[in-house]
Amino acid sequence: MNFFEHQDRARRNTKKLVLLLLLAVLSLIAITIVLVVFLLSYGKLQTDESIAQHMLNTANLELIVSVGLGVLAVVSLGSLYKLSQLGAGGKVVAEAMGGRLLNIQTRDADERKILNVVEEMAIAGGTAVPPVYLIDDDSINAFAAGYKGQDAVIGITRGCIRLLNREELQGVIAHEFSHILHGDMRLNIRLVGILHGILLIGIAGYYLMRTAAFSGGSDRRNNGLPFLALGLGLMVIGYSGTFFGNLIKAAVSRQREYLADSSAVQYTRNPFGISGALKKIAAHSQGSLLQNEHAPEFSHMFFGQGVKMAFGGMMATHPPLEDRIRRVEPNWDGSLPTLDDGYNTADDDTADQYGTDDDKRKAMLGAAVAVGAAIGQGHQTSATSTQSTMAEASAMDCIGVLTEEHVAEAQNTLAEIPDAIREAAHEPFSARALVYGLLLDANEQVQAAQLQQLKEKAHPASYKALENILSELPRIGRQLHLPILDLCLPALKQQSPQQYQIFKRNMIILIRADKHVDIFEWALYRIVCHGLEPQRDSLSRYKLKQTQGACQLLISVMARAGHDDEQESLRAYAAAAKELDIPAVGLLPEEQINLQLLDKALEQLNLLRPLDKPRLLKAMAASINHDGEVTATEAELFRAIADSLDCPIPPLLKGQKLV
Repeated sequence: MNFFEHQDRARRNTKKLVLLLLLAVLSLIAITIVLVVFLLSYGKLQTDESIAQHMLNTANLELIVSVGLGVLAVVSLGSLYKLSQLGAGGKVVAEAMGGRLLNIQTRDADERKILNVVEEMAIAGGTAVPPVYLIDDDSINAFAAGYKGQDAVIGITRGCIRLLNREELQGVIAHEFSHILHGDMRLNIRLVGILHGILLIGIAGYYLMRTAAFSGGSDRRNNGLPFLALGLGLMVIGYSGTFFGNLIKAAVSRQREYLADSSAVQYTRNPFGISGALKKIAAHSQGSLLQNEHAPEFSHMFFGQGVKMAFGGMMATHPPLEDRIRRVEPNWDGSLPTLDDGYNTADDDTADQYGTDDDKRKAMLGAAVAVGAAIGQGHQTSATSTQSTMAEASAMDCIGVLTEEHVAEAQNTLAEIPDAIREAAHEPFSARALVYGLLLDANEQVQAAQLQQLKEKAHPASYKALENILSELPRIGRQLHLPILDLCLPALKQQSPQQYQIFKRNMIILIRADKHVDIFEWALYRIVCHGLEPQRDSLSRYKLKQTQGACQLLISVMARAGHDDEQESLRAYAAAAKELDIPAVGLLPEEQINLQLLDKALEQLNLLRPLDKPRLLKAMAASINHDGEVTATEAELFRAIADSLDCPIPPLLKGQKLV
């Protein structure tokens, strides 16, 4: 199962889950109506009339509609309120869990280690680098939260960083990146919202019961008792609904955890990373249990079981540790490591990356990945097959896939970035300066005008930082621009809304300085905006035939990129149009292409159905490939636009084709 099939299945599963929970809400409405009718009937029951008959007489349409709408309003408003709280993405979850945003300029060795692992995995996967939040808890746990990769965060406990070596951290982070790439995070947040709405029925019943119990008056017995009974009934209904909702949540979560474990093995090609982390959870006195009041609410998001299990494990959001370990390491003998409560100094950072027993890893890898793929429910691309065919695999085949080659390429890429530039990417003011620097024109006169504009309009600290790195910028190859942008995003996300608007205006000024919008400049601008601005979240999706205007504009841009000859542009457009089954004579003139239209087109195309996006990407690739030559600029442009479509393409390996 490839990236797009996973995304499509996640979308369909979300709809099914929402439908299932809506049916649960309708059941709660029906039970509440019966309860209200019973209470109204019981107080007026005549001796010659059965309770059932009197209930039928009492249950008029107006009463049924009023009660039904009331319950639905409570659930809906509660869900919408919770979802609005979580609207800012993963950082809200991390902050609710007591997370502290890690300073990306930290000198702490443990914190630097986890940041390096996250950066490597993000660049290897072609995704934006997510901010990392540290949970001050001694347990071993982690989570990924957000709606999309752009607003995702990684949360990790201090115990996880201290007690796991680098190889094990890679396994845990690969597991979390699986949730990011497979669309699990959006489902997780929607679960939180709907369950909160159901819970509000019980909370409303609790407060109604308290009000009735403590109300005064001589007729309290007569007037208060029905409200007391109604409150008690609503409490039972609400908390019962929450119980069954949590059962659904737990069942869904357990299957997603199996798939994420399988994916982590495939991404790292090393079953010992994730199995080692799971063994340390089993050996640790606190395990993966989190000491936080919000842990039950977000329990389905964690790497390990974050709260104590009830009802014999029925409510467990994660499979048993032993089961998870054996599925990725079938020959495990049941032994567990001996842990102290401090950092294991024997786990050297460099040694951990590759381990000390490569022969053992290679011998077990085939069997472990085969089992991992089997439990992944159709996740058929095993790490061993990926290893043998990676040289032939195209960029399209690698979307949503991480391999050892991509991780190694990411490490090489990071090593190529000058220290001054990498350091600048980790601080908010200098990260802005770095983006400005990437947009500076090669023409000296145009660049001088750009710098003068920045001196007048940019924050003085950012302009000073730009001056400090100006001499380094010419040494940065075009192939490093996207990884540098990815590194900048966590720091750029720390801007205030006012700072961001100024930053965005300055980017536009730089792009328009030469009176011509270079397509690669626009692509960099799109990556930044897409990574920093809230994205529309919708269950509905466009079909490809509904977006022909947007497709025409995008492939017109692609066809004109790198071609000064009109005939070459026409041939490039025709090659793309053939893939999309649209007229081959629709190449738009340059004057009809502008930033605003391109932005709107990509916003619409980003809402394509997951299984339609590969056709669009193949059309873009056909436009690039039409002349049999793919330049580095065209390849990076392809990756940049794919990023705006939420299709993360890993760095292109040497000799790798687009399709």
